[in-house]
Parts: sequence; C-alpha cells; structure tokens
Amino acid sequence: MCWKWSGLIACALVSSSVFAQSQELNEKSNNLTVDVARMARIGRAYSPSFSPDGKHVAFVSDLNGIPQIWIVPNDGGYPQLVTNGNDPVSTVQWSPTDGNSLGFLLAPGGGMNGQVFVVRPDGTGLRRLTAGGKENNSLAGWTHDGRLLMVGSNIRDAAAIDPYLVDPAGGKMDLLKAGQVINGLEDVSRDGRYALIYRLISRGNNNLYLLDLTTRKEVLLTPHEGPGQFHGKIAPDGRTVYLLSNKDRDLTAFARVRFDENNRPGTIEVVAERKDAELDDFLVNERGTLVVLVWNVSGKSELALAELPSGRLTRGPDLPAEILGGLTFSPDGKQLAMAIAGARTPADVWAMDVATNKLRRITFSPHAGVELSHLVRPELVKLKAQDGLELSGWLYRPKGQEKPGPYVISFHGGPEGQERPAFRSDYQALLSQGIGVFAPNVRGSSGFGKTFVNLDNGALRVNGVKDIKSCVDYLIGNGIADPKRIGIMGGSYGGYMTMAGVTEFPDLFAAGVDLYGVVNFATFFQHTEPWMAAISTVEYGDPVKDADVLKSLSPIYKLDRIKAAIMVQHGANDTNVPVIEAEQIVNNLKERGVPVEFILFSDEGHGFRKTQNRIKSTVAMVEFFSKYLKPGEATEAK
Repeated sequence: MCWKWSGLIACALVSSSVFAQSQELNEKSNNLTVDVARMARIGRAYSPSFSPDGKHVAFVSDLNGIPQIWIVPNDGGYPQLVTNGNDPVSTVQWSPTDGNSLGFLLAPGGGMNGQVFVVRPDGTGLRRLTAGGKENNSLAGWTHDGRLLMVGSNIRDAAAIDPYLVDPAGGKMDLLKAGQVINGLEDVSRDGRYALIYRLISRGNNNLYLLDLTTRKEVLLTPHEGPGQFHGKIAPDGRTVYLLSNKDRDLTAFARVRFDENNRPGTIEVVAERKDAELDDFLVNERGTLVVLVWNVSGKSELALAELPSGRLTRGPDLPAEILGGLTFSPDGKQLAMAIAGARTPADVWAMDVATNKLRRITFSPHAGVELSHLVRPELVKLKAQDGLELSGWLYRPKGQEKPGPYVISFHGGPEGQERPAFRSDYQALLSQGIGVFAPNVRGSSGFGKTFVNLDNGALRVNGVKDIKSCVDYLIGNGIADPKRIGIMGGSYGGYMTMAGVTEFPDLFAAGVDLYGVVNFATFFQHTEPWMAAISTVEYGDPVKDADVLKSLSPIYKLDRIKAAIMVQHGANDTNVPVIEAEQIVNNLKERGVPVEFILFSDEGHGFRKTQNRIKSTVAMVEFFSKYLKPGEATEAK
C-alpha cells in the first residue's frame, strides 16, 4: 500500500494504468466472443425433399437453434416449422406418393442411436417407428411406391446392422436378411420383387447383393478382389442396377450391371468415368432416362448429366459454391433439388430446372452481422510427404498476411474422410482473429482413389502420423507459419491426429484442441458400438492380434511428452468415440499437474449440432488458440 502522500499520485497513476489495461483486455475478449459467436450462429439448410405434387420442399435446418424439419413453397415463401423438439433431426424424406407422410431420422441427445419417425407436414401425427432404445437405426428413404420406409437397424444384434422394410401405418418391421456385419438397404425395385443390399466387409470394402423378396435368396452383383466400393440403384426396367464402382480401377466411376431372368449378373460395365476425379454420387430419374452425376475434383463438386441407356454426357451448370449433395428429383422429374455449400457459402437448398440447367435458390440461411463476401476462400496446395508421396490441402490465409504468422493445422475425421472447401464457421472464426488454417488430406483420405485411402491401414498408420510433420514442414518452409505459433486440431479421427501430433512431435506445436478423438485404441475397441468395432479391424488393426501395434499407435502412452497447451471437447452421449477417450487425457494430464481445459457437452453425441453448443465450442477454441498462438504479435520472416 502507498502510505505517504508523495506516493499516492504514483499509486493512482499505476492503478489507473492497470485498470485501463484490464479494461482494454476485457474489451478485446468481449469483442472476440461477440465476433466468434456471430460466426458460429450462421445457419444451414440441407436434406431437401419434394412433396409429391412438387409444390413444396421439406428440408432440415437449424433456424431455431436445433436442426429440425421445415417446409417452404417451391416457388418461394416463408418456411414453416414442422418439428420442434430438443433433439436434432438428421435427414427427412417426403413420401413420393403420400403428401401427408414425412419420414425422418432423429438423434436423441445427439447420439448414434438414431430413431425413425413419421410426421404430417403440419407437424401433427408424430409417431416413432423404431424401438426408441439404445439401438442404432438409419433411414435410406421410401420405396418408389411410397408405401414402406427402408431402414437399417442393429436391434437384432448389437454387432450387426440389418436391412428392414417398415410399414409406417402399423410400424411392422420386416427383416429382409439377417447378417453378421453391416447391411444396408440401397433400393427396392418398382415392382417390389427385388431389394438391393449393401454389405460391408470392412471399412472401404463392400459388396452389393440382389435379394429376391419372395424367396429371400440373394445373388452377389459385385465380385472383386481387394478393397472395393459400390453403391447402387435398381433401374425402372428391373433388370439393371446402376452403380458407383471402383472394381478393377483406382477411381470410382458410373457403371451398370445387368442380370437375366434367373438373376445371374453380367459383368460390370463402366458408363462414365473421369481420369481426374472420383464419382461422389449419382441419381437416376424415375423414368430411367437420365442420371445426374456428381464428380469430386480434388474436393470440389462438378455436376454432369447423362442420357440413359446411352450414357451420352452433357455438362451441368456452374455451381454457386464448391460442394453439393443431397440430390433429389421432383416427382415429375423436371426439377432437381440439392444442398450447395462452400468455403464462403453456408449450406442452402437450391433447385435446378432440368431442361434449362438453370439454378435458383430456395432457402436463405441467416448470417446476421457477417458479410459472406469478406470471408476467406482457401487455395488448394500440394506438398510432399517425407517418403515422397504427394499430399494436398486447403490453405486459408488471413487477409493481409505478409509475414509468417500463427496457423492451426486441422485434420478431418474418418480416417477415410476428406477435407473439402465446405463452410466451416470455426475456420472463419479463427481467420477473423488473424489465425490461419491449413486443412490437409494426408494418406488415408478419400477422394483420391482406393490406393491412397488404404495407405494408412493397420501398422501403416505410422506413416499417416508422419504426414503431420510434413504439413508443418510445408508451412514453415514456405514462410507461411511462424514455427513458434503453430496449433493443431481435429474432430473424431482428427482428434486422434491432434493427440498423435502433440505426442510424436511435441516441439512443433504450441497448442492443440482435441474434439471427441480417439486416444487409446484398446479402450476405443472396448467401448465403441460393437458394429463399429467389428468393421474397424482392417482400418486400425485387430485389438487382439495387433494389440502391440495399436498400443504403439495410441497417444495415451505418450502424454508425458506433451509440451503444448491442450483443450479437450467431447459429447457425453458419444457412442462412436465414447467419452472415456477424453477422460483418459484429462485425468492423466491433471494428475501430472499439466494444464488442460475440458468442455463436456451433456446434450451432444459425436459432434456438436445445436447452435448454442456450436457457439460455446467455437468461442472456447478460438479464445484458446488466441491465447497460446498470440495472433497480434509481429513476426519477421525466418
């Protein structure tokens, strides 16, 4: 304390200075929170589905803070809320023939135990069709006659998923084929005679089977050796299956297989292919005369149309943003709805006039206070891994950056996911604070062929982990990032890569944010869903036979190497990567007196879907990286 009068003025000046500095810091912190929260509130609309008369479109949006079903007139108008629950809706499908039936999948607590419901367009008549317990369910859509819903469920066996046809009127579930692995129902023929069954062998490897619904006998349509990826739809003629296929090729293409009256399949014929792209998705119209193809070109979507059966191609329209999905034809085939998003464009529903190729926007997701044109669009860059393999990634540079600055390397989930230039409010929030983002596709990523996606299987994962350092080397070597201000983050498998990065290369990172990631393969296999464990032994390794390899690849045993500040975020209802993975990290670091921040969302599962939680997650993450990467500091080029 200042007891002498001579010191009172000095003390007052010091106190005033400290108060001013404190006020300035608080103001900066408040501004950061406001700016980041504004970014995280940006809405999205997806999963479009036409009404049978084509006059309305149902879709999923988080307009009210939680993804729910909305309906909007096809020719424009104010959207009407259909469902208004506390749990997020994943997808919605309007019956193609019954204007009063919407089927949808809801995720209780944001978890994996999705439940199938039906509801009327006015929100009345809500009924759950699945059991409502801890079983996992999926929704593939309606049969072509609109009578039955195509559902996958593990209610019979927790370690397997079986295909069902569900009667929405009485709720009866017809088990089509019991199996030992994951089975999905891709399609049912127009005459109701056949079902097309998707059966997973392991992650990245599946087959398609034609199932006779009368005899319940099945025929393999896609015999192949090694990894293979197949998705399909039955043509209106009932004798052809159109395919996404990479049989005997590296990149997926559009193909078909015909079968005779005895259900004997012919060879798989390629109808359309590209040497520079993989086929992401396709959709055949109800007449079977036209197919829409979505090509994945290094992460960006390109649309094409092909006449059937000739396969004669025409180019689709230029897209208003980088990525599209959720294709659906109007019942008369004259319109095509889709969700379109991009780095500076939140997901919205658009419709295309098939005759003219003209696009028009149907939904307008809110972005209050955010000028989308001011956001950062990334550039695609190429880099070399330590063994010479070519990798790529999306580089988001803060505006005005001229010297090496702070960067966060963000890893996608999967592992067989793909980093694409989609709208990421967390990326844009970091950029708004002067922190750049590099989002790479290291080995094991999809979109670049089946050779590349399988380069990290089992013991080869060590090479994928080494790719982390190659990404850092690229940023530093090209004068992009300040070596002392590099962070790392990722969700799900990206969370694993985050923890692998800070333990294998502790001197490279100043901070890391693990979002619901795996840290211990032994406990992951013990606690994840049984079906998830069953299909992951090729990707990761067998928990019994390859126990030593999995232990060597598990960051939990190397947490003592960590030098970076760590934040962990997880959903309490996550059954894919159970919360025990987060608890192991937090408990270990706390016991050793290492600072760690932990945020647990009680009402989320694998990922954060509610707007309020997304805001909390993003604000905390950006504040954390701002604290440890210090974006305001000037750095001379090294």
